Amino acid sequence: MSDIHVRLRELLDSEKAKYRVMEHESEGRTEMIAKIRGNRIEQAIKSIVVMIRFGKKETRYCLANVPGDCRIDLNAIKDHFGGTKSAFAPREKAEELTGCVIGAIPPFSFNEQLPVLADSLIKENEEVVFNAGSLEKSIFMKMEDYFRIVNPRVVKIGLRG
Repeated sequence: MSDIHVRLRELLDSEKAKYRVMEHESEGRTEMIAKIRGNRIEQAIKSIVVMIRFGKKETRYCLANVPGDCRIDLNAIKDHFGGTKSAFAPREKAEELTGCVIGAIPPFSFNEQLPVLADSLIKENEEVVFNAGSLEKSIFMKMEDYFRIVNPRVVKIGLRG
């Protein structure tokens, strides 16, 4: 069991969240894992580490979360932070900041250098689902518990269609 998966479950338990864990075949792609889990794609939370540049000298990162049927609006993230450029973080940096392989990153941050953003479209779902620090484990939980526990910055960063 991954360290992040254990920390995530400990956090959810300590916050008295209602959730369930599903074990499944190894998969991190949103469309594929939705089929395996049997959930609607928009019910999934897609979590991606984004790099924000401020001129040539400063770089910061954030964890951007959108529904599974959305793309991430990198310009909206750049504008939110007042940066000059934004892009998906390199794989190695994303894995270093989250402690997870790409595809297993949950919509929670255990790293103070990684603030969490969440699109309000996630709130359209009563229950959300996400890979939970492992490509073989997912967590289903109430959307309200997710926002209560994570307290993300709610920013319009999702693009549908």
